[in-house]
Amino acid sequence: MKSPATAFTLAFILIICSFQYSYSQTSNLEPARIAVDLAQKKAPMKPVWAWFGYDEPNYTYMKDGQKLLTEIAALSKGPVYVRAHSLLVTGDGVAALKWGSTNAYTEDVHGNPVYNWKIIDSIFDTYVKRGMKPFAQIGFMPQALSTHPEPYRHYWKPGDNYDLIMTGWAYPPKDYNKWGELVYQWVKHSVERYGKAEVESWYWEVWNEPAYYFKGSRQEFFKLYDYAAAGLKRALPTARIGGMNVAGTKSKKSQEYLNEFIQHCISGTNYATGKIGSPLELVSFHAKGEPKLVDGIVRMDPAPQLRDIATGFRIVASYPQTRNLPIIIGESDPEGCAACGMATNPENAYRNGTMYSSYTAATFARKYELEDQYGINFLGAVSWSFEFENQPWFYGFRDLATNGVDKPVLNVFRMFGKMSGDRVAVQSNRMYSLKTVMDSSIRGPQTDIGALASKDTRTAAVIIWNYHDEDKQGPAEPVSLKVDHIPAKTVAMTHYRIDSKHSNSYEVWKKMGSPQSPTKAQIAILEKAGQLEMISGAQKLKVDNNSLILDFTLPRQGVSLIKLDW
Repeated sequence: MKSPATAFTLAFILIICSFQYSYSQTSNLEPARIAVDLAQKKAPMKPVWAWFGYDEPNYTYMKDGQKLLTEIAALSKGPVYVRAHSLLVTGDGVAALKWGSTNAYTEDVHGNPVYNWKIIDSIFDTYVKRGMKPFAQIGFMPQALSTHPEPYRHYWKPGDNYDLIMTGWAYPPKDYNKWGELVYQWVKHSVERYGKAEVESWYWEVWNEPAYYFKGSRQEFFKLYDYAAAGLKRALPTARIGGMNVAGTKSKKSQEYLNEFIQHCISGTNYATGKIGSPLELVSFHAKGEPKLVDGIVRMDPAPQLRDIATGFRIVASYPQTRNLPIIIGESDPEGCAACGMATNPENAYRNGTMYSSYTAATFARKYELEDQYGINFLGAVSWSFEFENQPWFYGFRDLATNGVDKPVLNVFRMFGKMSGDRVAVQSNRMYSLKTVMDSSIRGPQTDIGALASKDTRTAAVIIWNYHDEDKQGPAEPVSLKVDHIPAKTVAMTHYRIDSKHSNSYEVWKKMGSPQSPTKAQIAILEKAGQLEMISGAQKLKVDNNSLILDFTLPRQGVSLIKLDW
């Protein structure tokens, strides 16, 4: 029988051997070498990421919705924009999946309009009081105006045929003058409630993905747009409006539709005014990836999303009248259905953990690259992810938080919020080229270890990810980061991290036993775990000849932010 001391010694030796084996696995890997040149400016570090959206507008003023909006509003020094569907839909204001209503427009027994702004005010008040800005969507069709008013309310749930949501709200108006007057009254009311300067700072759009969600012809959509724009401009001539948020932008039909819309706005006959052209102060379209389940493993696919973006940028740049207009990617996501959880759509199992956060870091960096390539005015990319009130914990919706607890992906946006000034040059020997990602995604034997960097007057930041399309485990990899042209002799370095052990409420929840009714104490632990975590706080480091080299390891699907202050 071994003595306690002998047993302890053997256990200690086993721990040391295990550590040495793990370390040797990492140390034997060639480090990813990343070079950042703070003197080589590329373009302003615009907060194109500070745009969010969701299907269910009534979540806005609910408990967890308000909590999350407060957190989102704090992400950026500038305003955060919010886009929501169903702002003109008829109903009682009770939230449901893929459904929302405000009852803004009804008619009396004589067919006269009755306007009720109570619920819309509750939504926009929630934004404005937090310093947020609506990307206000004019849609969908009130029941009293719809050419097909029945059936109207749908009761879709995950796993159902998606076409079940297509009810009376998706049809053209029976009276375009009443439609235009509705928009006029809404905008007029907004100016009276929030002030002219505030409403001038918003962006407006008409409908969403009309090729699918509008049960009318293209010309009928252009007519819908013209009457809405005329009503808006009558109420506030300086208001900004555009569109058209076409889906699947890279497809032939979507390209045709977007081109026809732009041409109609430039030189077509306006259905509302009879004049040539329609107001167009922004252009918007959608971009989505296509994850799949392959041999039981989630495999992401960012290539379609980036090709959608490249196509939209190219089309906007092809017209002298639009090439300098702001471009808003109205939805920019790994796939298309936020309310489709992983129970019914197992390919969406990426959403709770670090795969979503690392994908987000890697794809936003490529969006900036596409902006540089096409030389367009890229204003924002809406992440169509918010929260789903009173739903199971970590159900696998595409959301930023679950039951008031932040998920890892929200911490990527917190990282982005710490970047300011100008984007600067970055090189990495392990970052896939933009062309490769657009052609075949990130499927090679090595992961994508890349970076995005910024420099402001007295600070610099570098976000670094270790991403691969396949949701597999892998060893942490060594990274050697060199930052050149630092205008100081010493810096305070802070290292933030998202991985399985940091900034990750999902892993903590699983270790609790995945409770669906966590205690107050457990919820407090989860809320803390959902915040952005430092693995190294404010270390003072000497700068050698205006350069600094930092060596660390980064797990697969992990994201780091290195912040330098001087």
